Amino acid sequence: MLHVGGARTALFSWAYARRHKGVFVLRIEDTDQERSTLENEQTILESLKWLDLDWDEGPFYQMKRLDRYREVAETWLKEGKAYHCYCSKEELDAMREAQIARGEKPRYDRRWRDSKDTPPAGRTPVIRFKNPLSGDVTWNDAVKGTVTVSNDELDDLVLIRTDGLPTYNFAVVIDDVDMSITHVIRGDDHVNNTPRQINLYAALGAPTPTFGHVPMLLGHDGQKLSKRHGAVSVTQFRDEGYLPEAVVNYISRLGWSHGDEEIFSREKLIEWFDLEHVSRSPARWDSEKLKWINAEYLKRLTDADIAGRLQSAKPEVYKFIASVMDPVAMTAAGRAKFQLLTDHEAFLMAMAEPSHADDAAKEHLNEAGRAVLKEVKARLEALPEWTAPAISAALKQTVADLKVKMPQVMMPFRAALTGLTQTPAIDAIAAALRKDVAIGRIGRAIGT
Repeated sequence: MLHVGGARTALFSWAYARRHKGVFVLRIEDTDQERSTLENEQTILESLKWLDLDWDEGPFYQMKRLDRYREVAETWLKEGKAYHCYCSKEELDAMREAQIARGEKPRYDRRWRDSKDTPPAGRTPVIRFKNPLSGDVTWNDAVKGTVTVSNDELDDLVLIRTDGLPTYNFAVVIDDVDMSITHVIRGDDHVNNTPRQINLYAALGAPTPTFGHVPMLLGHDGQKLSKRHGAVSVTQFRDEGYLPEAVVNYISRLGWSHGDEEIFSREKLIEWFDLEHVSRSPARWDSEKLKWINAEYLKRLTDADIAGRLQSAKPEVYKFIASVMDPVAMTAAGRAKFQLLTDHEAFLMAMAEPSHADDAAKEHLNEAGRAVLKEVKARLEALPEWTAPAISAALKQTVADLKVKMPQVMMPFRAALTGLTQTPAIDAIAAALRKDVAIGRIGRAIGT
């Protein structure tokens, strides 16, 4: 699935492509058969669409390009750039254990690289790349600066596994060349892959793309971001009630910034984004900061916009809510405390289908409270206009006529309508409800 780190990488790539009038390519790297599922694939596409990261080409699927990878591998075998390796898993394990025992870095010892031995009968080989045995690999990373790795540190990479599938490092290089990729932005956990891949570009006689390795994401405790920090899939943010524009705003600032700007539009991100201001230091995930940014974006939406998002996301829920109230008016009544769209949904549902009055509310529906509500009900039924000012005036007139204090009217009224003792302005809530619904709730509270 698409998690926070992958979403940020996609966002940086998208923003860079948009700023430079480039092409944003979507590639589904699905050769890991255990982790690649149709569900995960659909979640990736769904997540990118929700974030509005529109792609220009693709999606391309590596599993549909297996013939191309095999073609290159076979060509390299003929050209002497690759070779068959017949080592069994047990032999490789023993090789590594012996190297570790000698205090050496564990790696494949190239025993089949130039071997003339007869291959073991019935054993399917892998295809390995003949990595250069000397020299260095150097690249100018767009984020990390100049990086140099000695070829002595690299072993002969497996290109094609025994099951016929390509390895990640091999497939992505072929894809990059075939798709004319000029820039690769990815997490710095891929830095160790880059020198291996650069040698593969050279073997193809192809130019090396510009690489930009962005810093890893850490949790609040400084450890690598994981599920225990709330590092969830993008679709979970959607389900929890975050706005896509707020999520984009927040994750764009994880390791990149433009001065002191906290809240900015997608258009500003495109105008400002560059790799020069991507930090080399890890960024920290802050769930509370994300929630704050989301609340700020909610404040900028109109009541109709907020209600409309619920209608788009959950049409059946919205249909039920609209059957008992004006959703836009009820949104206006309660939105002051909304941080998430789920807060909005929960509030409207609570007003649409209130639970039975809690113990505190029931105290206000005693004999005295019911007597007050009879007076309130009669006045509300007589109102020619069902508006918050008209309802408020009727409640105040009841207070004056009964010569009681305001809470002696308002509390039974609130308890009858909502089953609660604390709500936003109750006259606005009442006005947002259909008149017959509000009058009906009062009637049930007083037993009529």
